[in-house]
Amino acid sequence: MTIEMMYFAWVRERIGRGSETVAPPAGINTVRDLIDWLATSSAAHAAAFADIARLRAAVDQTFVGLDASVIGAREVAVFPPVTGG
Repeated sequence: MTIEMMYFAWVRERIGRGSETVAPPAGINTVRDLIDWLATSSAAHAAAFADIARLRAAVDQTFVGLDASVIGAREVAVFPPVTGG
């Protein structure tokens, strides 16, 4: 299984790219699992994902909680909370 990861705002800035394709190992079932696994892949990912409570996500362009399933997902986006003005 491969997933296209999309990063926005300061998450993108800290990781240093807007997207990447990843192949999570078995046992990665939720957005939280995926973020925790990605945080181990580099210092930049660890910095971007250091405070998971400050992150929001979308799976296949649908806003979800961090405990949402990524099984069968084609795209997961990670971004800070969005505010309007």
